[in-house]
Order: sequence, then C-alpha cells, then structure tokens
Amino acid sequence: MRDNGYEPNIIEYLKNPPNVNELNEICKNLNKSAIDITRTNEKEYKQLNIPMNDTDDVLIEKIVRHPKLLERPIVIKGKKGIIGRPPENVLKLL
Repeated sequence: MRDNGYEPNIIEYLKNPPNVNELNEICKNLNKSAIDITRTNEKEYKQLNIPMNDTDDVLIEKIVRHPKLLERPIVIKGKKGIIGRPPENVLKLL
C-alpha cells in the first residue's frame, strides 16, 4: 500500500476488537456475509463448534467475543473494502 502512496490506518483488532456495528459495516463495505469474514480454519473456530449455517448476526456476535475469528487483513478505502489475501487483492481496491 505504501508503495502505491497510501498510508494505512492499522487497527490492532486483538487490542481493540471491532463491535457489532463495525463488523456489520465491514460486511457491507466488502459486500460479503459474516461467514466470508470468519476464519473457519482457525483452531478457536473449530473448538467453538460453530455451525456453518449460523446467521450473520450470530456469527458477528461470535467474532466480537472471539476476535481471532476475524479474517485478516481487511482493507477499507472509503465505502469499499477487500480481504487482503492474497496481498495482490489490495491493489484491486487502490
């Protein structure tokens, strides 16, 4: 990002986890559902036995309580966003 003239605002999500409203806004900006921003391969996800068919509201509440479940990195520019994996995805947004 910096190579393209953008200085990122890095949010340390484990120290300052997003709240329900912020996660809903992230989903809206990404045009994704909650499962799309959930790290389903995360050990904690498997330990919690979260059903794949949970509603967005339920999944978002679980991400709030267990922020390690949040997919990362997420890059937001204005009202648009993208999951930065692979990193080349970020260039599509810039």
